[in-house]
Amino acid sequence: MSNLKFKKVKFGTLYDGRKVHLYTVSNGSMSFSAIDYGCTITSILLPAKGGKKVDVLLGCSTLEGYASSGSCFGTVVGRFANRIGGAAFSLNGKTYQLDKNDGENCLHGGFDRYEKKLWSAKKIRTDKGLGIEFSRISPAGEQNMPGNLKIKVTYTLNEDNELTLDYFAKTDAPTPVNLTNHAYFNLKGYDGGSIEDQELKMDCSKFVEVDEHLIPSGNLCSVDEKKAFDFRVPKLIGKDIKETGSGYDHAYCIDSYNGSLVEFAVLKDPASGRTMTVSTTLPACQIYTANFIDGVGKNGYPLKSHDAVCMETEAYPDAPNHENFPSCIVTPEKLYHETTVYKFGF
Repeated sequence: MSNLKFKKVKFGTLYDGRKVHLYTVSNGSMSFSAIDYGCTITSILLPAKGGKKVDVLLGCSTLEGYASSGSCFGTVVGRFANRIGGAAFSLNGKTYQLDKNDGENCLHGGFDRYEKKLWSAKKIRTDKGLGIEFSRISPAGEQNMPGNLKIKVTYTLNEDNELTLDYFAKTDAPTPVNLTNHAYFNLKGYDGGSIEDQELKMDCSKFVEVDEHLIPSGNLCSVDEKKAFDFRVPKLIGKDIKETGSGYDHAYCIDSYNGSLVEFAVLKDPASGRTMTVSTTLPACQIYTANFIDGVGKNGYPLKSHDAVCMETEAYPDAPNHENFPSCIVTPEKLYHETTVYKFGF
C-alpha cells in the first residue's frame, strides 16, 4: 500500500480576489508543498532528531511575502532563466529587445515574471509518483518573446524520496526556452545560517566565463585553472568562497551531459548527514550562494548572504547570443521536455 498522500488548502488571496492554494504531497518520511502562484515550492520537510521535521527551503510564510519578494524563492523562472546580455537577442533575422531589469541586461524574464503569475493546477499520479501539474499559456509578446508557449510544470514525489521536476513546453513559433526552479536550499534548515559549512560535489570540470556583470564571454573556464571553482572532489562551500568575490553565481557545465537524465551533484550537511543528490537532462547548473538576499524569511527569520545555495539546472546563460553554446531554441516541431530530480537522504 502506498504511503503517498495529497492535500490542498487555501493559502491566500491576491489583490484582485483570485484564490491561491497550497498543495502538499507526503510519502510518510518527507513531504513538499507548493502554491499555484509562480509554481512556487514553499517547503521541503525532512526528518530530524526526536521525531521532528526540518524545512530545508528558504522562503516566505505568507502569500504577501512571495508577492513582494524579488528573490524568486522556490519559483519557476522563464521564459529564459538567468541573464541575456544587452537585454536583446536575434532569431531568424529579427532582433528582440527585452526588459533591462539587471543593469543593461535581462534577468529571469525581465519585469513580467512567471513567478508573479497564477497558474492552473491539478493533482496528478504518474510513474514518477504523486504530485501537482501546473500549466499556463505564455502568449506571444509576453516579455517581448516570440511564439505562444503552452507550458506544463510537474512536481512529483515518490517513496524513494525523489522530488522530480518536469518542464514541458510547446510553441507555435521558434523561441528561446530555458525553464528552471529557483529553490534556495539549506540542509540544516531555513534558519540554519550560513551554508559555508555544507559540502558540495559536482562532476563539472568547466564553468561559463562571465564579465563583471555576470554576462558570458562565450568562453568556458577550466576548474583546473580556477581552483576556487573546483568541486569535483567534495569540498565545503565556504572553503574558497572569498576568492569568488561576493560568492558563487556561476553556471557549471555538466561533464556527462547528453540530453538524458544524469546524476552530477551531491550536497551534504556533515553535521546531520542529510544529503541531496541532483540529476538532470539539462547541460548546466547555476550555483548561486544567495549572495544578495536580505529582509525577513519564514517565521521572521532574518535573511543573510550565504544562508542558502541554489542549484538551478538550466541552459547556458545568454545562450541565444552564443552559437557555440547548446541550443535553447524550441520550434513548433520540437516539444521542450527537461527533467531535474532532487533525491534526499536522511
